Amino acid sequence: MKKTVGVRFKQAGKVYDFDAGAFVLKQADPVIVETEQGLAFGIVVVPPVLIDESEVRKDRVHKKVFRLATEKDFQQRERNAQTEKIAYEVCLEHIEEIGLEMNLFSVESTFDASKLTFFFTADGRIDFRELVKIMVNEFHSRIEMRQVGIRNQAKMCGGIGRCGRELCCSSFMEKFEPVSIRMAKEQNLSLNPTKISGQCGRLMCCLTFENETYRAMKENFPKIGKIVKTERGKGKVIRHNVICNRVVVRIDGGHETELELGEIKEDV
Repeated sequence: MKKTVGVRFKQAGKVYDFDAGAFVLKQADPVIVETEQGLAFGIVVVPPVLIDESEVRKDRVHKKVFRLATEKDFQQRERNAQTEKIAYEVCLEHIEEIGLEMNLFSVESTFDASKLTFFFTADGRIDFRELVKIMVNEFHSRIEMRQVGIRNQAKMCGGIGRCGRELCCSSFMEKFEPVSIRMAKEQNLSLNPTKISGQCGRLMCCLTFENETYRAMKENFPKIGKIVKTERGKGKVIRHNVICNRVVVRIDGGHETELELGEIKEDV
């Protein structure tokens, strides 16, 4: 049997499984773990779980928890944060000097400070080879320039949504799900782009949260345009009020009325 724990490196980031070995760990414990990039600082978010080694795929060998984090590790993380701040400011200056059309928004350092990764967005491909050479000379570290999409930028930078709460992608969402305009139609939302778009400019991720519920509830509703019978006569369904379980019907003659779902019968 093998004991594994789930470790997260960033808030709302992906949870990775690691071999806990002989360590006695609990949720929220800070740990140093082995990764492909070297040692990394993470937080235990999934308590230890025993699994049968025979069930583990050979191509998914779990790396190990190296040790519990110490005060020196927290100090190292603080130094890394300072380095990231300085690297960000220096890189911005050189981007302006060279005249590159790129939007730098974040810098991340590996735990041992041997590598700096610069995250940016841009409309197209950017030739940043000269910039990389300059940054290597400045910081004497490995440098990586990583171009990402604007949804990833919103997740990494965080912010407040139009609902007044912290962005879903930066607070709890581990990955992005496909979002379509059809979801907004299913939920009878305004199709005004300014009202259904998030801080990133893309359709709001929260459109996916209730979409399946709306679809399931609407199975009992007559389709838009369907002719139905009511106590006031025949009419055409023009809108659904799914939350209140009501239907808006245009009665013959042009009068609109909102009725309970049980008050109408489909015309056959």
